[in-house]
Amino acid sequence: MDLMKFVQEQNAVLREFPKFGSGDTITVHYKIKEGNKERIQQYRGVVIQCKKATFTVRKMSGEIGVERIFPIHSPFIEKIEINKYGKVRRARIFYLRKLTGKKARIVERKFAAN
Repeated sequence: MDLMKFVQEQNAVLREFPKFGSGDTITVHYKIKEGNKERIQQYRGVVIQCKKATFTVRKMSGEIGVERIFPIHSPFIEKIEINKYGKVRRARIFYLRKLTGKKARIVERKFAAN
């Protein structure tokens, strides 16, 4: 039993990502395998929900909204950058799906300087 725990601890790669929440604009650097090659793809969008194990990022590709669900502890996530902190009043902002143009903007959160 102790040997199994030891192997699991060695294989578990726990990385620290910055804290982010719904409404924040983030860039996820994601590894993609194509055949025998690997490359890193950047996916930038607004976080519309955060759960314990996953988070959903929505971006606009032209006039079409594209959502992608990322597992938090995925080995394919290289890093996460926070581009902008958003000020929203809900944990899940699915109402963003219906909005287009300037209505879909999220107010940036200002931090008080101490």
